Amino acid sequence: MRHCYYNESVGFFYNNSRKELTSYWRTKDVLVVVLGLTVSVIVLLTNLLVISAIIINRRFHYPIYYLLGNLAAADLFAGIAYMFLMFHTGPRTAGLSLQTWFIRQSLLDTSLTASVVNLLAIAVERHQTIFTMQLHSSMSNQRVVILIICIWVTALLLGLIPSYGWHCLCDLGNCSRMAPLYSRSYLTFWALSNLVIFLIMVVVYTHIFVYVKRKMTSMSKHTSFHPRYKETMINLIKTVIIILSAFVICWTPGQVLLLLDGLACESCNVLAMEKYVLLLAEINSLINAIVYSYRDNEMRSTFRKILCFICYRNPKYSPASVKSNVTKRRILSQNGHSIMDSSL
Repeated sequence: MRHCYYNESVGFFYNNSRKELTSYWRTKDVLVVVLGLTVSVIVLLTNLLVISAIIINRRFHYPIYYLLGNLAAADLFAGIAYMFLMFHTGPRTAGLSLQTWFIRQSLLDTSLTASVVNLLAIAVERHQTIFTMQLHSSMSNQRVVILIICIWVTALLLGLIPSYGWHCLCDLGNCSRMAPLYSRSYLTFWALSNLVIFLIMVVVYTHIFVYVKRKMTSMSKHTSFHPRYKETMINLIKTVIIILSAFVICWTPGQVLLLLDGLACESCNVLAMEKYVLLLAEINSLINAIVYSYRDNEMRSTFRKILCFICYRNPKYSPASVKSNVTKRRILSQNGHSIMDSSL
């Protein structure tokens, strides 16, 4: 019968995993906390702005924007979770109870999983609408709500599983180094799950990229090819490149470290870059808001309305003016369907 260590301290498990637990603030600890809190605050503010814009502007009441709003909510949650981590890290880690430690990690796992799965949902939705040459998805609001619920249920399950059994409190030999109370098998599962999602996203966006490039080449041969159509296609290609680049840069290092730790790589110094790759993953929550929202002209217009009360009195932000701008950004393809002239 295995012996479980439910009454031991966090320090006991850190010593077991040979992970350093300091009793004083080092320079690098202070630097990580300052950077982490700064990023968290910016993430909170930017994603609150995105959510507010989607709520108050009726023109954003479509499936893609509901998914963007949910992505912003996930990133907002990630900002809160990372802020909670910053207030419970460094020398304060030693004073945490096992329950508080699990809460700290579960918040991070849940929020980051929700963000990743939501990014996948957006990629699939964009793939569908672009290949059918539509401005918005034909998905009903009910299906969008069900999809959003599924995203959060998946995130909660993956985030809470360690707290309810998939840990190493009863198997010290299977404890990971990066998360000393987590089982290495869980880290392997979590990292592989995310890497599979990454691979699917890369395939989806690569397919979009190839299709858009071929479409642009084909349409440019016709005399009726509208110059704004070409501009739209170029903007879309740029956005796809930005999305893939940011995603790979921000997420891959952390997932690789988790996988190496889960596979018990003894020669890999996974702890050296642990805090920095986590911060890098959090920065992606800020980049999401910029790439998916700030590159949209009408979204920026709505942001200005929110941030500056004077804009409400400005004629150029009147509904008629905004409607005119939206009309100018819609371009009809040869089959008569409209497409988006935005980053989405």
